[in-house]
Amino acid sequence: MRFRKFQYPVLNSIKSYSIITLGLFINALAWTAFIIPSEIIGGGVTGLSALIFYATGFPVGVTFFLINIVLITLGIKSLGLSFGIRTIYASIALSVFLSVLQQYITEPVVSDRFMAAIIGGIMGGASVGLVFSQGGSTGGTDIIAMIINKYRNQSHGKLILYMDVIIISSSYFLFQSIEVLVYGFVVMGVASYAIDMVIMGHRQSVQMFIISKKHDLIAEQIANEIGRGVTLLNGKGWYSKTDSHILMVVVRRFESNVLFRTIKQIDPDAFISVSKVMGVYGKGFDPIKY
Repeated sequence: MRFRKFQYPVLNSIKSYSIITLGLFINALAWTAFIIPSEIIGGGVTGLSALIFYATGFPVGVTFFLINIVLITLGIKSLGLSFGIRTIYASIALSVFLSVLQQYITEPVVSDRFMAAIIGGIMGGASVGLVFSQGGSTGGTDIIAMIINKYRNQSHGKLILYMDVIIISSSYFLFQSIEVLVYGFVVMGVASYAIDMVIMGHRQSVQMFIISKKHDLIAEQIANEIGRGVTLLNGKGWYSKTDSHILMVVVRRFESNVLFRTIKQIDPDAFISVSKVMGVYGKGFDPIKY
């Protein structure tokens, strides 16, 4: 099954890096096709690299990579070697994507700057969320946000938003334009929201109560094949006055479809109650932070 990651480390690693690569390409496309050609300063190290590009003409991809060398070193010390490997890969890949795409895209895809800010913010934020969901980082302020999030349960989007205010605000000294400043903040706000939507969608969990005469078979399948814990509760039907067994399971939202199919194969007449939960902490889910 797809959820027992320890059984297929190579396949899961390939899948993870494929998603990270897709996210990096989308992120580079957002900058080179919408944000940079429209002379809008977004946040992060990419925004800082864009500022340097506007001021000196130095390629964004090269500047991005050089700045990230220092930040990656800090990330490895705090988040471990696995984080460092993925972030080094992400930094190199994003630098290449930025450099190549910037050579071929010289004009904004859309002429309206506000539309460019909205589309660029959505694509940029969603792509960062994809990379975060796989335990990687696009570098820059993302690294700082992940380090803080390791010890404090803070929103990635909000942390990045706070740090990016200074970078975007500094664009006023280069362009002397309030309009450019406002567009930069539009990109920042939209991207921040998109990051949280992607990450929360990936982490969102549901709690399921399952009542079935074949509860033992269902519990065995969930525990051994899907790899999730099951709690058995004793109950009694008020109308039938008969004893029953209730299975309580907490899974990620994207796992629920597999769970439904599993239950239907064993007992199509099972009664299932599903509810969203605000957060789940412990083994197999998010770590408890303080």
